[in-house]
Amino acid sequence: MRENEGLTLLGNQQVKYKYEYDPSVLESFDNKHPENDYFVKFNCPEFTSLCPITGQPDFATIYISYVPGKKMVESKSLKLYLFSFRNHGDFHEDVVNVIMKDLIKLMDPKYIEVWGKFLPRGGLSIDPYCNYGKKGTDWEKVAWDRLTKHDMYPEMINNR
Repeated sequence: MRENEGLTLLGNQQVKYKYEYDPSVLESFDNKHPENDYFVKFNCPEFTSLCPITGQPDFATIYISYVPGKKMVESKSLKLYLFSFRNHGDFHEDVVNVIMKDLIKLMDPKYIEVWGKFLPRGGLSIDPYCNYGKKGTDWEKVAWDRLTKHDMYPEMINNR
């Protein structure tokens, strides 16, 4: 059996970019090391969505970190998925929660967190954070601990 069986986007030169929110583009593959706990982190410094009220663009870096279970997200499908927010109107807090819930549905990870670092508009930046630890596991406690301490050491911000 081929390792990339079921993946339709990886290596496909004919992929069409969706300009409206579309979680159906997400694809997963089997984790070769489900017995190990390890983090996978994605940084998307060119994320764009729209303000649902004004229609103006919102720019952010989206950080996604997760501890995989049996499935992992395929990175090209994740890029296309994140791109699909380009013309999608949602508040910053909703965007990070939607991303997290879509990835939970896709992969059923042991743990996941999504953090949006949005550039300011009107002199105010918004950095929503959400996370999830699989119920009934040690990761559920990790999620609570991480949530309550996630911004104890905020980064120096000198570019926004």
